[in-house]
Amino acid sequence: IFLLASFVFILPKHVTMVQDLSFTTVNNVLMSWEHIRQIPNFDEVVGVKLFKLFFKLDPSAQAVFGGRRMQQEEKKSEDEVDDDFLNSPRLVLHAKNFVRMFDRAVDLLGPDIDLVTEILVDLGKDHAKFGVKTSHYAPMGQALMSVLEEILGDKLDSDAKSSWLEVYQAMSYDMIRSQRME
Repeated sequence: IFLLASFVFILPKHVTMVQDLSFTTVNNVLMSWEHIRQIPNFDEVVGVKLFKLFFKLDPSAQAVFGGRRMQQEEKKSEDEVDDDFLNSPRLVLHAKNFVRMFDRAVDLLGPDIDLVTEILVDLGKDHAKFGVKTSHYAPMGQALMSVLEEILGDKLDSDAKSSWLEVYQAMSYDMIRSQRME
């Protein structure tokens, strides 16, 4: 089950994988993502907003990035979001790299869609090694949708929103299934 924004997805036996996405879905995502790319330093702007919201939705995920260690040293609760951690150069760099990687994946949705699935499966294995849990994908999706809505406003119409939900579900499914393949 995925909880994204105000939607609940129950994964059926056959889930749309990246390679199964329609032209319309991919086009809607590409068109709306192009607006994001026009923002100066979009990788940092989007990345920092995304991770701040992600950790607010799932504070326990900070442990994957070393934030929990900082919290324990300062005797903070696991449910608190550490502002020093959120503004740390290490997290800002990771947020920027995440958006750059996501940007490349979005680019590949068009001409190299089969390659995206292979990359996401490998990326999912790597993320699992670093401690990313399958339970982290839903709050990240929720954070992504919220950030897209905030930044794009009216440019994120219902068709584009549905397309983003489908693409995120497909991307995260490809990453999650890699953990189950081992």
